[in-house]
Amino acid sequence: MTPSLSKKIYFLSDFHLGTPGSSTSLQREKTIVRFLESIKNDAEQIFIVGDMFDFWFEYSTVVPKGYTRLLGKLAELTDAGILVHFFVGNHDMWMRDYFQTELNIPVYFEPVSFEFSGKKFYIGHGDGLGPGDKGYKFLKKIFRNKLCQWAFGIIPPAVGMGLANYFSNKSRNAPSGVVPDFLGEDKEWLLIYAKEVLQKEYYDYFIFGHRHLPIDFAITEKTRYINLGEWLNYNSYAVFDGTDIALKNFSE
Repeated sequence: MTPSLSKKIYFLSDFHLGTPGSSTSLQREKTIVRFLESIKNDAEQIFIVGDMFDFWFEYSTVVPKGYTRLLGKLAELTDAGILVHFFVGNHDMWMRDYFQTELNIPVYFEPVSFEFSGKKFYIGHGDGLGPGDKGYKFLKKIFRNKLCQWAFGIIPPAVGMGLANYFSNKSRNAPSGVVPDFLGEDKEWLLIYAKEVLQKEYYDYFIFGHRHLPIDFAITEKTRYINLGEWLNYNSYAVFDGTDIALKNFSE
């Protein structure tokens, strides 16, 4: 897949819509919609790399209430021929087929490689990758288990969504949820993971979310690790113009 000379490819992640409250979330949603509106004329593809929502679960006939502005804008973009990709994160991993059928957006559950203009990209949310975090990696297997998803699905939506939002907010407010500054090349787990992948196959860019800290780090002279940050504080995103990639902040 090669972008035309006049078009660009955008990458953004970690909106966490729904937190910390409806009013704050709505303002953030409106900001994201304004950003998408600002890029619609020069975007060929848009990658949303996980945690669009602070919690999302699709029942067979029910989806979470709200987010109509963002979902409507995404439908507008795909209807206009802009290819939008979505990678599930650790907060919205329980996706089914709503995005595919209603919005024409492909959904990815694991990292995927792409090639644009001769440059190789390795893209994923980033949760459960790299060393450590064994507790979450175990929980991730449980959450992805079809039987566990079915069991949660038979709980009435009002009860299930209430429980999920409670634990999601409780986890975020814990001291361990505070995002530290750059930890150093030997301690950034996604950077370590990228180096491991690079030993097996060459990539020009590793693109991740999850870390909540905008990072642009040169692994080698030709390979860079990009973390997209988030939209609670940074309004950060990356853009590829067919030649190079740049990490930026949306300012109104």
